[in-house]
Amino acid sequence: MSGALHERIAAAVRHAIATGEFVPGARLPTARQLAEQLDVNANTVLRAYRQLSSESLVDLRRGRGVTVRGGSDLARLYQLTDELVAEARRLGVTRGELMALIARRS
Repeated sequence: MSGALHERIAAAVRHAIATGEFVPGARLPTARQLAEQLDVNANTVLRAYRQLSSESLVDLRRGRGVTVRGGSDLARLYQLTDELVAEARRLGVTRGELMALIARRS
């Protein structure tokens, strides 16, 4: 999996939500705990959690931790989008070309 480290962490959590490994209401490890498990900086994990929060997949509350909010359907859509973007990059398709392709299909 390519991309920035926080994006890869977010993608892994997104995948776990999409496949039902993490269900709505489940608590995720704290940023510090996950950072220790992955041997990365806690700020990297926080950045991934903030990204997932902006996607409405998790609730991120200071002092209360991270809880899965979004259901598997929304997470699956984000996961498919990640896969589409990665495949487009691999094929040399620019962002503009990909956006135009999507616009023509919708």
